[in-house]
Amino acid sequence: MKVKKIAYSGVVAALYVALFLLFQPISVGPVQFRIAEAFTVLPFLSPVFIPGLFIGVFLSNIFSGLGPWDIYFGSFLTLLAAFLTWKMPKKFLAPLPPVLINAFGVSLYVSALYGVPYFYSVLWIGIGEAVVTYLIGIPVLNILKKYF
Repeated sequence: MKVKKIAYSGVVAALYVALFLLFQPISVGPVQFRIAEAFTVLPFLSPVFIPGLFIGVFLSNIFSGLGPWDIYFGSFLTLLAAFLTWKMPKKFLAPLPPVLINAFGVSLYVSALYGVPYFYSVLWIGIGEAVVTYLIGIPVLNILKKYF
């Protein structure tokens, strides 16, 4: 069973990086729709997805162009959001930790790096995260729930 869990984490990490790279132009910036963030709801099903998300985000953020802030702090924020997602009591609440933590946390450095007002960044990162996690993430969650 341990090998299976490691494999699930590896698949999520690889898919996250692949989707990030495929959609990189819309995945970074003060307005972003990071399609790979759809996977941030997966810890609702099982904590086995938490390490894979962290690794996928860490590797993707190396290519974001935003440097150490995004690589280390952004990855930590995803780890925190993934843990909180795992603790959510209802499926429709699963996207809330990634939406709120990314909107308010990632905006701390994105607003400074891009020279945009903080609340502008909060608004647009929050909207992008909500769209991706609810419109793509929840359907993915529904498909995978029969396996977990």
